[in-house]
Amino acid sequence: MNIALTIAGSDSGGGAGIQADLKTFHQFGVFGTSVVVAITAQNTLGVTAVHAIPSDMVEAQIDAVATDLPPSAFKTGMLATTELVGIVARAITKYGLPNYVLDPVMVATSGDRLLDTDAERTVREKLVPLATVVTPNLDEASILIEDSVDSLERMVSAGRSLVQMGAKSALVKGGHLKSDHTADVLVTDDEVYHFEHPRIDTSSTHGTGCTLSSAIVACLASGKDLAAAVSTSLDYVHRAIASAPGLGSGHGPLNHLVTPGD
Repeated sequence: MNIALTIAGSDSGGGAGIQADLKTFHQFGVFGTSVVVAITAQNTLGVTAVHAIPSDMVEAQIDAVATDLPPSAFKTGMLATTELVGIVARAITKYGLPNYVLDPVMVATSGDRLLDTDAERTVREKLVPLATVVTPNLDEASILIEDSVDSLERMVSAGRSLVQMGAKSALVKGGHLKSDHTADVLVTDDEVYHFEHPRIDTSSTHGTGCTLSSAIVACLASGKDLAAAVSTSLDYVHRAIASAPGLGSGHGPLNHLVTPGD
């Protein structure tokens, strides 16, 4: 059985973070391992408390997994501090961890920045060049390239900029564009792939980015090529949103129990 790793925070509401990642790994038939960088008290209405895990404990978790259960692919979510970003970057190089999906969680749904300027710069300089694929939304792409990303054309340009920064590829997510469909763009050194899905009118979108990046990890761990991994993962997330269980009073979780396609 192939092994996948998530390095991210815990969501007590179960819709995002480590919980969403492990549910997704399970649905795709890979064995999920985890490194918890923060514990949050949250539900569909928001986050009420955050407890960061000490950096030496984060490093110990990475060492424990990498030395005994080396992943075939892995992802990072919100890393919170410059120190944690540095720890992850060193571990990737130390253990030669393959198939890195960088979900650069930088902006909350409310629009609030989740990382300070130093941490954002460290992600840009230390993690982007190590990534097999970076998966920013429009706000995160704007932060990474330090320019506005507000159209399909600018999404492609942002993807090319991220590849020039050293990433092997970039999946720029256009879910926040105003249209009757969602548009996502995968940019590699020599190709640009476009993906479209009908927009679903729903408030059940909590954990969408986490679920997408972990689905890509699972596909890469199972041997899919990147374009196929992205296509399969986008389809999975679209159907998970469409069949969301409607839990909670706010932004509810997806239905992680949908069966992935080929």
